Amino acid sequence: EKEVVSLGTGTKCIGQTAMSPNGDVLNDSHAEVIARRGCIRYLIQELHRAVSDGDSSVFCQADQRGKWRLQPGVSFLFFTSHTPCGDASIIPMSDSQSQPCPPVTPVKGHKGNDGGGDLKRKAEEPSEGKNTKLHCLEEQETAETKLEDRGDTKQSFLSNSSKSKDPSQSHSAKTPVETASQDSAQLEIKSKGPYDSAGLHPQVPDIHRTGAKCVPSGPTDPLHPGVGYHSTGVLRVKPGRGEPTLSLSCSDKLARWGVLGFQGALLSHYLQEALYFSTVVVGKCPYSQEVMQRALVTRSSHVSDLPAGFSVCPPVLLQSSLEFPFSQAQTELRHQAGQGRISPCGAAISWCNVTEQPLDVTANGYKHGVTKKALGTAKARSLLCKLELFHSFLSLVSATDPSALPESLR
Repeated sequence: EKEVVSLGTGTKCIGQTAMSPNGDVLNDSHAEVIARRGCIRYLIQELHRAVSDGDSSVFCQADQRGKWRLQPGVSFLFFTSHTPCGDASIIPMSDSQSQPCPPVTPVKGHKGNDGGGDLKRKAEEPSEGKNTKLHCLEEQETAETKLEDRGDTKQSFLSNSSKSKDPSQSHSAKTPVETASQDSAQLEIKSKGPYDSAGLHPQVPDIHRTGAKCVPSGPTDPLHPGVGYHSTGVLRVKPGRGEPTLSLSCSDKLARWGVLGFQGALLSHYLQEALYFSTVVVGKCPYSQEVMQRALVTRSSHVSDLPAGFSVCPPVLLQSSLEFPFSQAQTELRHQAGQGRISPCGAAISWCNVTEQPLDVTANGYKHGVTKKALGTAKARSLLCKLELFHSFLSLVSATDPSALPESLR
């Protein structure tokens, strides 16, 4: 049994001067981040149920006092309709990929969405718009079982799975994953040769480029023609043509979650072990298994000496055969002259499987539609911002019997 527990869309990110030291502004509104933050709201609710009456379908008591762990057979799967911005998007470009894809045919039962100061910052490349989905999946499903993939502009969701007969396989889906080259700077590029099929124009191998910029004081992009344009395997900040941001790319954040977990520092107080995605699925789009392996797994595979409860836990990497029908490429193919300019939506949408206020729509880091007069008040705050998540956590602590609090909160 699969259950979507968090879904997000978005392609925007605020500039560094728009950030708030009070944590009341949503800094990063890329779909992957929106979905993961919505998942934290869901996890807080499930922990609230666990500490109140033990009635949680996700958590059960762990060995350590005041600590909780996942129920046997429960795991989380992350779906994104496009490769994450940053290192995972620096992909060798084939001849077919350099041309627009043919329009997709709608598939019954599968819907998708497309993804992206003054606070406004343009998306990395409109082609990188997506929907990211986080799924909490039961172990009953192996990689040979069909997953219901849904492509969205940037959209993300989490789902809850049923108990499996063999929970030990929670991170061992049987679909083989190609091994990435240890030298992240090397990309294999297939081309027809020095000339095209007509023998007229030289064929220059190239890569899909990312708008994400290398972090200051680190390695820089050489900007050479073709495959030498980017440095690979380096940390990057979110793309955009507006004011620079301090938010790391989604590739970097996914790599971090593969070591530190996606539960965040606050929930780590209550959890005996960090939570990791067992699988990351990418929708049909320019994709390289080797590049995804480098960006999400290989870069952090050397990390060691982690505290108890943490480990390097690489996800299984898969690609869906379904393309999000409202991606930039598909939208441009259907676009008619005179219909106006195509641009990514400036708002970010979050839905999560919680009882109170499951829907949260934001723009420029604040609730969508608020007036300037309301800025700085609770009315303007997104339910996903740091301050609101902290308030939810404090509510969880208050609901916990003092004798059942974890040692770190006593």
